[in-house]
Order: sequence, then C-alpha cells, then structure tokens
Amino acid sequence: MLFEELTEKLNSVLADSPAAVVVENGEVLFDLSAAQYSLRPEGERCVLQIWSEERNIVRRVLGAEMKNGMLKLQVLRFGQTKPSKLEICGERDRCTPSAKRVARAQFQRLLHRLVEKSCPGWRVQSLTSAADLEHSFGPAYVRGIFRRGTRAMAVVGVSTAETQPTIDGAVSASVLWLAHCRERYADRMHLEGVRLFVPRGRAEVVRLRMSLLNHQLAKWELCQFDEKTETVEEIDARDAGNLATRLVQAPDHGRAFERFAEAIAKVRELLPRVEVEVVSAAELSFRYHGLEFARGCMREAIGSFRMEPRLVFATGEAECMVNGENESDFREFVAHVAAMRDGLDRHHPLYRMQPERWLESSIKRDITLLEERLDATCFYAQVPAFAASDRAMIDLLGITREGRLVVIELKAEEDLHLPLQGLDYWGRVRRHQQRGDFQSHGYFPGHTISPEPPLLLLAAPSLHVHPTTDTLLRHLSPEIEWKLLGLDEHWRRGIRVIFRKSAAKPFNG
Repeated sequence: MLFEELTEKLNSVLADSPAAVVVENGEVLFDLSAAQYSLRPEGERCVLQIWSEERNIVRRVLGAEMKNGMLKLQVLRFGQTKPSKLEICGERDRCTPSAKRVARAQFQRLLHRLVEKSCPGWRVQSLTSAADLEHSFGPAYVRGIFRRGTRAMAVVGVSTAETQPTIDGAVSASVLWLAHCRERYADRMHLEGVRLFVPRGRAEVVRLRMSLLNHQLAKWELCQFDEKTETVEEIDARDAGNLATRLVQAPDHGRAFERFAEAIAKVRELLPRVEVEVVSAAELSFRYHGLEFARGCMREAIGSFRMEPRLVFATGEAECMVNGENESDFREFVAHVAAMRDGLDRHHPLYRMQPERWLESSIKRDITLLEERLDATCFYAQVPAFAASDRAMIDLLGITREGRLVVIELKAEEDLHLPLQGLDYWGRVRRHQQRGDFQSHGYFPGHTISPEPPLLLLAAPSLHVHPTTDTLLRHLSPEIEWKLLGLDEHWRRGIRVIFRKSAAKPFNG
C-alpha cells in the first residue's frame, strides 16, 4: 500500500539526510531538521502534513518514487483537482554537477574582476575553485592570492548560486585558506590577511562570525557584491552589525506538565525511561534516545470549539489520536520504537535517525560530565534564536553555579564547521545576554546571570573531530573562552570525555 511504501521511503531519506528539505514549485518550504511532519492513511492514498513555526501545509499523496536520491511525490492540495509535485531532497542544492561547474567557472572570472575593481593597484596572482579534499577545500569557494608589490592578501569568494549555509560556511573556508597559504608560501611572502566576497544581502551570519575572529592574527576584510552591476561594498569586519536575532519565550514547564498529566502518565506506563520535552505550554514531545515518537498537543474537542489536550502518534510513521480503539496499536508502536532505538537492529532507520538528538539526550542525563561547574538542574535544549535570514537552534544552553552562561554545540558526526557554528551561537547568546533578554524571557529563574562572556563548549566523538578544528579554534577572538571535548566513541552507551582541550590548556585527559 502507498502508506507503508511512503513511510519506508521517508524514514530512509531522513535516516541518511536528517537535514532534508521539502521543495514545492522550486521553493524550499521546510528544512526537516527544524520542522515536524506526520503521515496518515486515507483509503488507498495518504495525507502528509508538515509544519514549522513559519508555515503549515497539508497534501494528499497520490504517488511516490525515489529518483537520484530524491523522494518525488505526486500530491493534491485540498480543494484543487490538478496534482502537483512535492520533492524531499537530501540537499538544498539540486543543480546537476555539470551545471555547478559552469556556474562556478563563471563566478571565478567575475571574482577576478571584482578584486581588481575594488582594490586598485592590486593584481590577482591566482584563483581556483578546484576541490582540494586533502586540505578541506570544496569547489563552492573560489580561492586565490592577490598582490601589490611586496604586499599580499588571500581572497575567497562564494557566488549567489550557492545555498545560505554554504555562504555562512565561507568564514571557515577563509580561515583555513589563509592558514594554508601562510604555511605554503612562508618562505616567499607574508599574507596580511584574507578578503572575503559574499553576495549582497546575505552576509548577516558571515559578518557576525568574522567579527568574533582574532583581528590581531590577520586582517579580516569582508565585501558584499552585486553580481549584475559588478559593484562591491566593503563592510567593517570588526563590527558584528545589526543581526536582528530574536529569542523565544522560555516555555512554562509547570503549566505544560499539569495540562498533559494524563498523557504523560499513559506514556510513562508504557516506557518509564521516556524523555518528556516541553515545546510550549500547549505542546509536549515524547522521545526515546532523542527520537520523537508521540506528542501531546491541544486539539478541538469533538462537536465544539473548545481546545483540549490530546496524545497523538508523531514519529512520521503516522499521526492519529490515541483512543480506546487504537490503544493496543499505540502500545505495539511504542514497544517497536523502543526496541529499534535500543539497537535490536542497528541498521534499522529508527536506530540511525537523529544521532545528534540522541547525543543531546545522553548528555542531558548528567550535563556536569562536560563541565563540572554547570548547574545540572537548570539548562535548556534546542533554544531558538532566530534572525531574518536563518533559523538558529542552540543545542544546549546552560549556566554555571556562579551564574556564567555556557553555550554547548554538539556534533555526532565529523563537521568542519563545528567551531564557527559554535561561534555563531556564542555571538547570539552574548548579544541577548547584554540586552537582558534571558531574564525578561523567563530563562534561568532564581539565578543571577553574570555579565562575564559565556563559555563555549564544543563536543563530538573523539574520532569524529574534524582535522581542521585546531586551526579554526586558534583564530577565534581571545575574548572567547572555549573548550573542545572529545567523547568516547561508544557515547550511545554512556557519556565519557576522553580529552579536553582549551586555549589555556592544550590537552587534559
């Protein structure tokens, strides 16, 4: 049946690509790492609902096929008779490899002109967009050197055709390219710094990250360009700019637990180790090892407009209210999720899904394993801090017993951008701290928040710390106290820190 077929395909896509996106009519509607979805049968067809804080859609699915790693759905909007296409892609960028190569070659020529126009008297010595995996350089970033007499600067550029996460990652590429060139050409030239070119109107996150680098180590120059007019505007890379980041109100845990007391008791009877996460006063998430399998939410009572709390299946395999007729089905479903998540079949999609949420749930059992000064009774997971151009979710936000804020960024897999993503969240937290937003939005009740800059903790399995991490960390501003924590590779069985590294102490076992 279509329901079972689509369920299997959706789980497979999300297991391999947790940050898959939903595309309709060429527009990216959802990033599934920050949205929720449900699927329910309807005769021989099924109904797909996807929702986030920004939007909600409901589509009747008529057919599904996997093609080139993409799940293509034939869907029907309610009230319409003509089907349309909905695509669930592992990556935002769906251009063919040949089209990407052509576009990047064109941008390389454009960057050559932009450098020489914006820097009179300087000449481009070399530019390339060739991938260099040995040194972690991808083809999305055009890289080179330009000179004026004995002076030299590195240059990095990223085109308007690239996705916003790729553009935001240009700061990591700039740091690594400068470090690589300084080492490679140490006996021939001294590179003063790096000049980064990004598309106009897409530099908010880049600017924040660049302002938090060490400006004593190098010149960090930022330019935004208009591809059509070939004009360049230089931005002060020391100034974080006006990143309009918005902190959401801290949820009222007491009210939520009181409202959904019956649902919580029912689920805990089936799964005593369930993780109950408060999304808002009107919604709970029931998880096991970080994977959501049910939700408590407010729904209209039958025959009235009054809202009442309901328990629903919510794993993506189905969404239906738990009632007397399907009680046994719900019990079987919970038992199946628990068995798969506990590793009964380690190749099963339910075991492989959302490894970072699993890592987060393991750490939350005793957050002091990461930093003994942390207050284990007061911390927040997946804290939303939005900006106009992105949707940032801080993995964990804690506080020490002395009142110092602690930003914790987690990675279950190797990720080159771990330090700069952590830096990004640190900058947002620092801004909200200075404005007094945490107190006014209900965070850390009963605590006096210290004015001291937050501590930044970066944690990943020890063998999955990217080789470039040391280089990136060395270029962070001295204002930022950071610690890199390497975890035991068997973190699913329990959290154990194998090594600790910080700016002050190279290694501490």
